[in-house]
Order: sequence, then C-alpha cells, then structure tokens
Amino acid sequence: MSETDIVNFVNLCGFTEPLFMDMEYVARESVFGRRAAPGALTFALSEGLVMQTGLIHGTGMAWLGGEIRIVAPVLAGDTIRVEIEVVEKRETKKPDRGIVTYRHRVLNQRDELVLESRVQRMIRRRQVT
Repeated sequence: MSETDIVNFVNLCGFTEPLFMDMEYVARESVFGRRAAPGALTFALSEGLVMQTGLIHGTGMAWLGGEIRIVAPVLAGDTIRVEIEVVEKRETKKPDRGIVTYRHRVLNQRDELVLESRVQRMIRRRQVT
C-alpha cells in the first residue's frame, strides 16, 4: 500500500484524522513511525482482492454484511493478501440463490494477521442441466 493510496482514500472518504494526514504528527505522536492506513481501506482493498480471484464473478448478488476485526496496522509500504474459507452455506426459499458465509484472513508481507472478517453474501445458484 503506497502513501498515495492512503492519502487518496482518506481524502475521498473524509478520514481527516492527523494520524492519516499529518506526517509531523505521525513522527511526533504515532507509535508506527510512518503513515498508517485506515482499517476501512484495508478492508476495501481486501474485498477488491477477493473480487479479483473470480470467486463470485457471475454469481455474486449482494453483500449482506459481516463482522470485521482489525488486528494490526497496515502501514505505507506494506502489502496484503487474503485467505478465503467458506464456513457456511444455506439455501433460501428462492431456488435461484443461497447465502454463503466466508472467513477472510488478511495477512501482510510478513504473514502477520492484520484483519479478519466473516462476510455473508447472497450467491446465485448455478442451474444444473
């Protein structure tokens, strides 16, 4: 994650907190010593990585919610990856869809857990012919 990624996100979304924007404050007050990314940015990027896998292409209907836990900071210069596990599947009353619960583990370049989440999505069922 680059400094530019963080700055663009905090400006776009209004995260105008000194921790994310003021490098003098970061140098003086932060325990990290460099620019930190908001947890919301880490989650958004992890969701983008999930989309890029193709896992839900053509089947994803809706993000229904989930639980997110930020475990450690992601800092400028870090990279992330996502491990995805299906933890539950259930049918709905409608025959063309179901609810799938995923567990996402977001790890940095040192294989340290930085975010974990349980995400529920409505998924279109593929018709078997």
